Amino acid sequence: MSVNDLKHARQLLLKEYRGALSTLSQSHSGFPFGSAVPYCLDASGLPLLLISRIAQHTRNLQADGRCSLLVGERGAEDVQAAGRLTLLAHAERLADEAAIEAAAARYYRYFPAARDYHRAHDFDFWVLRPERWRFIGGFGAIHWLQGVELANPFAGEVETGMIEHMNRDHADAIAHYVELTGLPSDEPAEMVGIDSEGFHLRIGRAVHWLPFSTTCNTPLAVRQALVELARAPSWPTAGEIQG
Repeated sequence: MSVNDLKHARQLLLKEYRGALSTLSQSHSGFPFGSAVPYCLDASGLPLLLISRIAQHTRNLQADGRCSLLVGERGAEDVQAAGRLTLLAHAERLADEAAIEAAAARYYRYFPAARDYHRAHDFDFWVLRPERWRFIGGFGAIHWLQGVELANPFAGEVETGMIEHMNRDHADAIAHYVELTGLPSDEPAEMVGIDSEGFHLRIGRAVHWLPFSTTCNTPLAVRQALVELARAPSWPTAGEIQG
């Protein structure tokens, strides 16, 4: 297990925003029950889910919080050669009002349509607390991982301020990022998340994570990386932008 394995595992979790959640079935004892779920990462970097109270998953998790989340590279032509991550975890329903409020603010940025059905129906936020990771980076690159750092150093007011500033004052820069990376441009992109490794753009209902070429450990480094990307003639490879 190398530092790069840990980094790639975390980046895969950041890059994707949907996975297969498997819980222990209560109606068919002993069988795993899997279903597709959207997720984003909370302020601590934990997968954050919004699940209906009448869903099978809720019943299963209320009886036994052990679960797994399988995340794979979207659009992979060869699924066995692509990166994928299985996260073994304990699911925890958020009950504290402050925690729920913070989760809702974050989740709605990524999935704004959730605001309507969350208010109209009985849904709860759940976080997945990792026990172990199984990361496959391709043929022969298979590892059990521990000690993966999930926390977003900018989560909270710092991240929110950067996002609001970019969306309010730098829509042209965001459009340039879309152009450089060949993302869909039929709808305007909105920045919804920033972390030390990159940032999330939401275009319509789809979420896309774009990596910085180097880790940014301070807000100033993030600003410098975003400015240089806004001026770049092409998306840089690792090491070309010193953020």
